[in-house]
Amino acid sequence: MAVNVAAWAAAKGSMLETKPATLWTPANDQILVKTSAVAVNPIDVMCQTTDFFDIKYPSIFGHDVAGEVVGIGPGVSGFQEGDRVIGHAAGFHTQKNEEGGFQAYTVLRTNMACKIPQSMSFERAVVLPLGMSTAAAGLFQSDLLGLELPTIPARKPLGETLLVWGGASSVGSCVIQLAVAAGYEVITTASPKNFDYVKKLGASEVYDYNRPSVVSELAKALDGKVFVGIFDTIGGQAWASVMDISQKVQGSNIVATVLPGFPTQQGVDMKYTYSFGIIESPVSKALYEDFLPKALEAGTIIPAPDPLIVGNSLEDAQKAMDVRAKGVSAQKIVLKF
Repeated sequence: MAVNVAAWAAAKGSMLETKPATLWTPANDQILVKTSAVAVNPIDVMCQTTDFFDIKYPSIFGHDVAGEVVGIGPGVSGFQEGDRVIGHAAGFHTQKNEEGGFQAYTVLRTNMACKIPQSMSFERAVVLPLGMSTAAAGLFQSDLLGLELPTIPARKPLGETLLVWGGASSVGSCVIQLAVAAGYEVITTASPKNFDYVKKLGASEVYDYNRPSVVSELAKALDGKVFVGIFDTIGGQAWASVMDISQKVQGSNIVATVLPGFPTQQGVDMKYTYSFGIIESPVSKALYEDFLPKALEAGTIIPAPDPLIVGNSLEDAQKAMDVRAKGVSAQKIVLKF
């Protein structure tokens, strides 16, 4: 009989410790997945090291999961045992440990999961879910940027331009690809070492966000374009710059940002982008059922950024968190089991 283990956080600030966990039973519209790879995100580190989130302990962190379906809940028709999948584990949103990502067997919601090609490794595919969910929420939710949905093949250019601040981040990598598939021109920012990377993902132009003149450079680049808004994938230190750009450019004044707690500025409509905003909306189906499986099979969406594998078991979960806390560029920390 299978045995489950998880990387448990016993209390705020405690180190992750691998201990037994229940072998969960999937409920309606859920699947049970034997995990082969997980990724570590900044939000996981924030859960462990800050008081920003209200978390019920003991807790199992983790959003990004890849593995094989080993159990099917009632009402599930789109998956079967043996399917290779990725999914956005919903434990952070539901506060249910069965839906935490850092465990050997985890429960995924079918509308937040999709099959992956046989040729795609779990460690490559696992970089996508949280980034894709966040990108889709900001781009396509009607209360955020409200853009057109992506298509396969990519929609013909609409003649409209999106600015992505931080295109080489995990979320930025997904935003660029989804926006291009939806027919939008993407102008982005990155450090110079990642210019080629973001252009490979589909950005038409890229600017160095460290340049003192970057705001004026972007305002000039966007002048005369049909501007649909800004997706800020960094938050915090980026807020002043994206607000200034929004004020300088004619068009949409909406800024989708990945962190709450931003200041207000007259004439700028900044909105927090919550990845799980799509969980009860049609966007989850549009992304995970209608678009992403076919796009991965066709190669029109590539897993990005590249995985940086730092361990081969849940015992290495704290090590992975520590590496993530130090920061990475155009990479995502991954545990491969």
